[in-house]
Amino acid sequence: MMEFTGSNSVFEPWMRRALQLAALADGLTSPNPLVGAVVLNGQGKLVGEGFHLRAGESHAEVDALKQAGNNAKDGTLIVTLEPCCHHGKTPPCTDLILSSGVKKVVVALEDPDPRVSGKGISRLRAAGIEVFTGLLEEEAAFQNRAFIFRIRNGRPWGVLKWAMSLDGRTGLPNGQSKWISGNESRKWVYKLRSKCDAVIVGSGTVRSDDPLLTSRGLSRPEPLRVVLSKSLRLPFNAQLWNTSLAKTLIAYGPDALKENLEEFPKGLSFLPLNSTSPIELLPALAKRDCNRVLWECGSAIASEAIQQGCVQELAVFVAPKLLGGIKSMAPLDDFGFTSMNQVIEMGNFSMEKFGQDLLLRMPFLGGKP
Repeated sequence: MMEFTGSNSVFEPWMRRALQLAALADGLTSPNPLVGAVVLNGQGKLVGEGFHLRAGESHAEVDALKQAGNNAKDGTLIVTLEPCCHHGKTPPCTDLILSSGVKKVVVALEDPDPRVSGKGISRLRAAGIEVFTGLLEEEAAFQNRAFIFRIRNGRPWGVLKWAMSLDGRTGLPNGQSKWISGNESRKWVYKLRSKCDAVIVGSGTVRSDDPLLTSRGLSRPEPLRVVLSKSLRLPFNAQLWNTSLAKTLIAYGPDALKENLEEFPKGLSFLPLNSTSPIELLPALAKRDCNRVLWECGSAIASEAIQQGCVQELAVFVAPKLLGGIKSMAPLDDFGFTSMNQVIEMGNFSMEKFGQDLLLRMPFLGGKP
C-alpha cells in the first residue's frame, strides 16, 4: 500500500484544487458524492480538470481526462474520491483511466460505497498504475460527510436550524416569530437550503408560519419540501401546496385523517408511515436520493430528531433581542435530564456574524448524539 502520511506532498496544492472544484457542485450531486479531479502531464503541468456536476452526468475524472486528451500520457490523475469501477448511469471511470496512459493516480478518500470500496484502487494497481491514497483525506471526508453518512447508515445527514433571541426564545407567547433574525441571516438560510436535498417541517409550522421553504431560486431544482404530520389536520391553501415552485411530500402516520387526502391540491406526493417518528421518515428520504436534509421544525420534532440520532449538525442564529415571557417558545422540548452527566455535549463550534446576528455551527460529538 502507498499512502500519504502527511499533507506535505508535492501534489497537495493540486488536491486542494480538486477539492475546490468538487465544491462547485455542492447540493447538486445527490445521491452521488462531490468529486473533483485534475490531470498533470509528465512534467507536472496542469492539462485538465473537472468535477461531477450532477447524477447521470460525467464524473470528474472523465471531464478532466477528456480535457487533457493525449497530454495525460505518462501523467498523474489527482482525484478527491476513489474512481468507480462499476457500471451505473455512466461507465466505469477506471476503464477510461487505464486507456488514458497516466502513470500515477493520487486519491484522497476511498469510496465507502460497497460497489467500489477499494475495488477501483485495486483494479488500477493490478494494471500497473501507481496509486497513492490518503492525501488530504480528512478534508475530503468532511466535504462528503453527508454522502458517507447516508451510505453507512441508510439515512441522510441531518442539519437542525433555528433562530432565537438572546434569552433563548424562538417566538412570543402568542406564537409570533417573524422576524427574530435579520435579512442577512435569512439570505444565508436560503443558501443552506440550496445545499440540502430536503427541508422538513411539522404540521404546527405549516399552520403557524405558512412557510415557503425554498432557496429563493438559488437551487435548481429546489429541495424537496417535507411535511411530517400525525393527523393530516393541515390548511388546504398553504404555500407549500404550490408545486410549481418545488415538490412537496406529506408524510403521515397511521392515525391520520385519511379522508383529508382528497382535499389537497393535485401535484403533492404522500408517504404513509408506521409512525411519525423522525427516524422512520429518513430511510424513505434516502431512497429518494437525499444525502442531506434540513430540519426547520418546531421544538417537539426537533427534540425527538436529536434523541433519535437524526441530527448530526446544528446551525443556530442568535439575535440581539430579548423576548421574555415565561411561556414563550423555546427551540427544544424537555429531554427529561436530571443530571448534568446526561446532557448532550456538542463538538467544536464556529461563529460568524450576519448583520447583527451571530450564527453558531457545530457538530454533535462523533457525528451524532
